[in-house]
Amino acid sequence: MSTKVADHVLQRLRAWGVEHVFGYPGDGINGLLAAWGRAEDQPRFVQSRHEEMSAFQAVGYAKFGGRLGVCTATSGPGAVHLLNGLYDAKLDHVPVLALVGQTHRTAMGGSYQQEIDLHTLYKDVASEFVETVTVPEQLPNVLDRAIRTAYARRAPTAVIIPGDVQDLDYSPPTHEFKMVPSSLDRSSWTALPSKGALERAADVLNSGDKVAILVGQGAAGARAEVRRIAELLGAGVAKALLGKDALSDELPYVTGAIGLLGTRPSYELMRDCDTLLTIGSSFPYSQFLPEYGKARAVQIDIDPHMVGMRYPYEVNLIGDARATLQRLIPMLDGDRGHEWFDTVCANVARWREVMARRARLSADPIHPEYVAHALDPLLPPNAIVTADSGSAANWYARHITLRDRMRGSLSGTLASMGCGVPYAIGAKFAHPDRPVVALVGDGAMQMNGLAEMITAAKYRNQWDDPRLVVGVWNNRDLNQVTWEMRSMEGAPSFRPSQELPDVRYADFARSLGLTGVRVEKPGDVEAAWRAGLAADGPAVIEFLTDPAVPPVPPHVTWEQAEATAAAVLKGDPQRGPMAKQGIRAKVQEFLPGRDRDRKDR
Repeated sequence: MSTKVADHVLQRLRAWGVEHVFGYPGDGINGLLAAWGRAEDQPRFVQSRHEEMSAFQAVGYAKFGGRLGVCTATSGPGAVHLLNGLYDAKLDHVPVLALVGQTHRTAMGGSYQQEIDLHTLYKDVASEFVETVTVPEQLPNVLDRAIRTAYARRAPTAVIIPGDVQDLDYSPPTHEFKMVPSSLDRSSWTALPSKGALERAADVLNSGDKVAILVGQGAAGARAEVRRIAELLGAGVAKALLGKDALSDELPYVTGAIGLLGTRPSYELMRDCDTLLTIGSSFPYSQFLPEYGKARAVQIDIDPHMVGMRYPYEVNLIGDARATLQRLIPMLDGDRGHEWFDTVCANVARWREVMARRARLSADPIHPEYVAHALDPLLPPNAIVTADSGSAANWYARHITLRDRMRGSLSGTLASMGCGVPYAIGAKFAHPDRPVVALVGDGAMQMNGLAEMITAAKYRNQWDDPRLVVGVWNNRDLNQVTWEMRSMEGAPSFRPSQELPDVRYADFARSLGLTGVRVEKPGDVEAAWRAGLAADGPAVIEFLTDPAVPPVPPHVTWEQAEATAAAVLKGDPQRGPMAKQGIRAKVQEFLPGRDRDRKDR
């Protein structure tokens, strides 16, 4: 039997070490699906409930697996549906390959069913490489370049294969004019800055008395080196959310997340430092970095395209974080006082106390921060944690302590709702022997999570450790946007846009044969998490939480909080006087603290 183009595609994926492809069937990829049948499902085809979920699962797989994520979809609507997940990969710099079907070549240009100009559609999201295969001889070069580019540029790429091409007999490129051969090898490489650049960076860092370090996901491979340089410089370390698992939160000088979802110690670290070292991060919110002109700054990043645009850095070191730090550290002077370092550590300890008290404040019915706070000490040491966009991301950022062996991520730059559960499923296929916990709001759960619990149920028996625990904050409100409207627009909640139906998420899980627990009282929160982590398969733990608890940013002043409370009171006629008074009290309770109350911060 002859080898078809579709057969060769799967052979080549296997040769590249691809073990899973996330997708949804359609006639635009019928040739590939038939080839999967002949290949006995190698690489394994993982069926989602929607192509967007396939792309998100591929992103989660790539983020947590440290390897290429692959997704596939049919022509027309399937190709369109992949886009959101692929943009997530693009903005978070994740290697993902999309294999996309297309109308037969004979129908192209004829306004045929499901015919879309896929090159135009994909030219931005897959700007690093997108190509259509029109003859068998284009393979393997096109596929190899797409994979190699995805790895090298840390970006999504796309290969479009018309349906009739998939069924052609495969013939390799020959040794002839205008034929392009290819090869599989992708040797590792390390980028390094020049010695002169390292010396200039060392001069800046040695001149500082109050050093702050900001790490992102690019620092994840340099844990030991980041610890060494932080302790050598007596520095505090703040983390962009994509870098939350780049360094253990248990270290006393790690101030936690930075930005709107960040911590007070990170805010103070940046406010008061005189020197900044950024490692592997393109954190975009410059208002949370030191005031311009106040701090000298050095950046380390492997991508020259991403340096020098968030802060007026004096030295931009282009190189791999680990290799660059290994060469920079011997040039640094560690002989400095401990006052700054001690202040940073004290601020971190104080913040942890404040967070513990905040989590235990009264709420109706359950305090949303307590849900995350109660989970934190229960997480297994090798857990993978995903968080969805929305107020749940606040609680993930501030209450979850990621220790050395733990991993965690979310949709960092795209900040797309609906990624939490598909990320978790992708993580399970990347690490079937590790427990995964997804932290999801009810809006994201209704958007994507409920359907993907069907996927989790479908594949539960293929994971060595079957635990996939989905915690749902059920507050019947699109809470993050509600509070953004109140604090940024000075407007009350627009109820028609913000209110959500009250769905029984735990009941839905039980209808699939999974564990489902609905929690209505604070006293049952910890036991519910324990039940989910002890389950013999996927579980949905649903918590009824209070929507009136604001995710107050770390830089909020007393006056801004008063304005927020006033906006709530002004336009919420459905709340009685006692409820209104309660909202004001909650806003005040959740403030990081006035300067005169520093002991409570």
